[in-house]
Amino acid sequence: MKSALRCLLAPTLLAHFAALPLGAQETQAAEQTYDLVVYGGTSAGVIAAVQAQRMGKRAIIVCPDTHLGGLSAGGLGWTDSGKKQVIGGLARSFYQRLKRHYDQPRAWRQQEAKDYSRYQVQADAIWVFEPHVAEQAFDDLTREAGIPVVRDRWLDRAGGVRVRDGAIRSIRTLDGAVYRGRMFIDATYEGDLLAAAGVSFHVGREGNALYGETLNGVQAKRAVSHQFAGKVDPYVVPGDPASGLLPRIQAGPPGEEGSGDHRVQAYTYRLCMTDAQDNRVPFIKPEGYDAGQYELLLRTLLAGSRHVFGKFDPAPNRKTDTNNSGSFSTDNIGRNYDYPTASYERRREILAEHELYQRGYFYFLCNDPRVPEDVRQRMQRWGLAKDEFLDNGHWPHQIYVREARRLVSDFVMSERHLRGVVPTPRPVGMGSYQMDSHNVQRYVAHDEHGRAFVRNEGDIQINPGGPYSISYDALTPRKQECTNLLVPVCLS
Repeated sequence: MKSALRCLLAPTLLAHFAALPLGAQETQAAEQTYDLVVYGGTSAGVIAAVQAQRMGKRAIIVCPDTHLGGLSAGGLGWTDSGKKQVIGGLARSFYQRLKRHYDQPRAWRQQEAKDYSRYQVQADAIWVFEPHVAEQAFDDLTREAGIPVVRDRWLDRAGGVRVRDGAIRSIRTLDGAVYRGRMFIDATYEGDLLAAAGVSFHVGREGNALYGETLNGVQAKRAVSHQFAGKVDPYVVPGDPASGLLPRIQAGPPGEEGSGDHRVQAYTYRLCMTDAQDNRVPFIKPEGYDAGQYELLLRTLLAGSRHVFGKFDPAPNRKTDTNNSGSFSTDNIGRNYDYPTASYERRREILAEHELYQRGYFYFLCNDPRVPEDVRQRMQRWGLAKDEFLDNGHWPHQIYVREARRLVSDFVMSERHLRGVVPTPRPVGMGSYQMDSHNVQRYVAHDEHGRAFVRNEGDIQINPGGPYSISYDALTPRKQECTNLLVPVCLS
């Protein structure tokens, strides 16, 4: 789900905490018993902890992250909000807090407020923002609420979750610290806590038949957006299959239409870029760079495509939230399939490969002499924002994990619930953004003459017809598996 929706759910989810007794006074973060232990420093985790604290409960955030806010503070400043009227509670107050920041003249360093169209003086909130502004808001929320935040603490996934009588009693991190609680929230993008607690989950795409859907599973026929224009040859030597496939094209067919598979939609880093020359860090050649990885991109450019500038969504102060656009872009298609359940070490390898891919992508566009001159000159105006992500080389600290594990509970939200075909029981939140998936795989297709060309598969962008409800039952595990865990991110 989108970050705004994740924030929206938390206040209602925590309403039943009012019946819980208060714990003893906190003396230190670890080895204490809390009313709520939140694992994960995403927007969902922060909002849930703040709401619990406002209800008089003792909450703690234990997170592998060093920065709060997840992707909301990690580059995704162009909020996918759908109908903004459905966003309320602490979620809306977060965007109102950001608006108050931008109401101050000192917030505008690279442009004037009147020159930024997404800032409206009369509006109560702002929906597009800079990463460091969002992170400061999350830090302020936890500080004002007096919530302890333990950072860079990684769950011991092998045996660090103690479950007794169907309830989580404590979690242990790799440094040996133990955090006891009455309720737990898995606010990670990966669903690591739910998995370590022995709760059922799914990774990949279900077949359409499982839940009576039409948009699940392999979607080759519907994949018309972010597609190659024309028929781009997939082979190293055009027209010669014996020469082998270009990099980043899979061998084999995509699979039967609508069938399930192990694949997940592509991840990306949402880069904060700028064309303000005094705040721009140029793209340099990354270690391990291989221009051959972008040969397919080059062929699309030489065929006339200029899709590479399609999603430089403007943020305040002449910055961007840079997202994938077109056939070959910042989405690293097909390189993340094992990420959801991978070890920490393997995940770090996957993240490093994604970073190399994106750094190389922009370096290639700025510097390779084969790239059309108009593209090179235009791209050379851009670079990473110097005043963002100061401790990480101006690179986002959070990759966009569009999906990973998904909880499988007694109730599973499906396309039918979003479209209103069947009612949603026990609603506790709302969403309104479209049903969408980024591309999942890139393969070789053939036309009626047997000519091979490249296609992407997996992209869907379908409006469900209006706002939809989110069930409480999609956030709780099966009763026989765990009774004190909420999962607002990797929901069922």
